[in-house]
Amino acid sequence: HVQLVESGGGLVQHGGSLRHSCAASDINFGNTGMHWVRQAPGQEREGVAGIYTGAPRTYYADSVKGRFTISRDNAKNTVYLQMTTLASEDAGLYYCATVGPAVFGLWGQGTQVTVS
Repeated sequence: HVQLVESGGGLVQHGGSLRHSCAASDINFGNTGMHWVRQAPGQEREGVAGIYTGAPRTYYADSVKGRFTISRDNAKNTVYLQMTTLASEDAGLYYCATVGPAVFGLWGQGTQVTVS
């Protein structure tokens, strides 16, 4: 059925790396832009990266530029977020979400990132 399933969160040491994956099912993934959104405790959700079907191809929040890389494999219906040089401010729940045009507003279940 229609869903986004995330994996890859966890506990990482300061300065370490993690990779999130978000696998889509039963959607027109190739015609759908994807965002990664994070929410730290007590804070608003923040869009950290996006990858789109048209130009510009990618977006990064200033807070993660040069450290995070978003990519997608349309053959696997999967979007990735490679995170490097992690710091305490990167901790939180990470969600993937669709941003259209084919599918808008579908969210993953969220995965926790903890930076020690």
